[in-house]
Amino acid sequence: MSQDILEQFGPLFAPKTVAVVGASTRGTALPNVFIRRIREFGYTGEIYPIHPSAAEIDGLKAYESLGDTPRPIDYAYIAIAAAQVVPLLEAGRGRVRFAQVISSGFGEVDEGKALQDALAAAARAGGMRLVGPNCLGIYTPRGHVTFTEAGPKELGPVGIICQSGGLGTDIIRRGSARGLKYSGLITVGNCADVAPHELLQFYLTDPETQVIGMYIEAAKNGRRLFEILREARARKPVVILKGGRTQQGLLAAASHTGSLAGDDRVWVALSRQTGCVLVNTLDEFIDTLLIFQSLAPHPQHPMQRVVLFGNGGGTSVLATDCYARLGLDVLPFEHSAIDALAELKLPPGTSITNPVDCPVGTLRQEDGRVAEKILDTIYEKGSPDALVMHLNLSAFVGRTSDEVLDNLVQAALRVQSRHPGRAHFVLVLRSDGDPPLEERKRAFRTTANALGIPVYDEMASAGVALAALASHERFVHSRNA
Repeated sequence: MSQDILEQFGPLFAPKTVAVVGASTRGTALPNVFIRRIREFGYTGEIYPIHPSAAEIDGLKAYESLGDTPRPIDYAYIAIAAAQVVPLLEAGRGRVRFAQVISSGFGEVDEGKALQDALAAAARAGGMRLVGPNCLGIYTPRGHVTFTEAGPKELGPVGIICQSGGLGTDIIRRGSARGLKYSGLITVGNCADVAPHELLQFYLTDPETQVIGMYIEAAKNGRRLFEILREARARKPVVILKGGRTQQGLLAAASHTGSLAGDDRVWVALSRQTGCVLVNTLDEFIDTLLIFQSLAPHPQHPMQRVVLFGNGGGTSVLATDCYARLGLDVLPFEHSAIDALAELKLPPGTSITNPVDCPVGTLRQEDGRVAEKILDTIYEKGSPDALVMHLNLSAFVGRTSDEVLDNLVQAALRVQSRHPGRAHFVLVLRSDGDPPLEERKRAFRTTANALGIPVYDEMASAGVALAALASHERFVHSRNA
């Protein structure tokens, strides 16, 4: 079964031949843009523009129909008027593996429901799988195909199933800015044929994918989705952003993809019974995927105790409240840890309980290298399950040299190499939006992400992600007990 699903969907993620329907001789249509994008993205397979009369499009030989290409088609990108799609598919009978229909005007509107039924029937009769309609396309670094100009070319561990094309673009752009790397993102639109549960099966089996994210408004064959998640026993983290969880959201989902989403209580129950993580916002979705991408879960010892270290006493107090509401403990150290920190003889105004609050003056000691001693002591004596280091970067501007801030971040990175696997480590870099400071933060983020350290903009964001990781650890621990 595992090999079957890989063989079935492999050509969608790494197509050797791509047909593009809807490109114009003027080169301005969306399919023309798609051709240029996949070339720039590194696609080296064969591209077949489909046009009823043109001999050539964008320097490529054009073909009259899907039935005329020199080789069978792994992936067809179709963006023409809805009424023209059914006969187009009929002409490609037996020669197309996957047809992704970008066009709208199908089941998301009442007058298009019959046309969508005819579209699905034409795909079945032609022996092809239909993705969509009413979706933007696929983004697959392994196959060098992309519907958006943004997004890393590097193959990563995060696989996404998205029922919204526009949101899919946001996930790629915003996620990659925060350090996410993708094994693929598939937009599925109205799900007239290929359903989220099938793509979930692929990602669960795919060796390239280690973390799975789903944005869905309604699951076609929800019972099968539940069964797949239950059978998987959370062997890979699955993060679900569910659209249409309120009554008003249900109406919006119905007008967007023609979906009728289920009762919110069903999704909450699904999360509890299968171990998948249910999140509420796009930011939470990205933040949670990032922590699973970066940190290996510790199900043998689920996270509970969190240590906070950084500058900003009020920030630590608010974070302690936030983490407590999320079910995480920020509790004072035992005497042994406090005594060890006291031996460092840190300047007055430094709090050496948990949270460990250090004014900028303290963190300037030894040009910022004092942070390394503090972190080592916390790891050795504080028994953290997770350690959150937070720096308000704005507080250092004009008060310290650039070297101090660099040394603080580098100290945190060095300590991780000395304590591998001892506790989850998260870095929070806060700023006031000043452009030069934001540029430095981006550089710090890139360095940390390369070392497997997730970076967040706020303490609360890190807390939500840590709570999700802890929930996953507890679920797996309970299943293995």
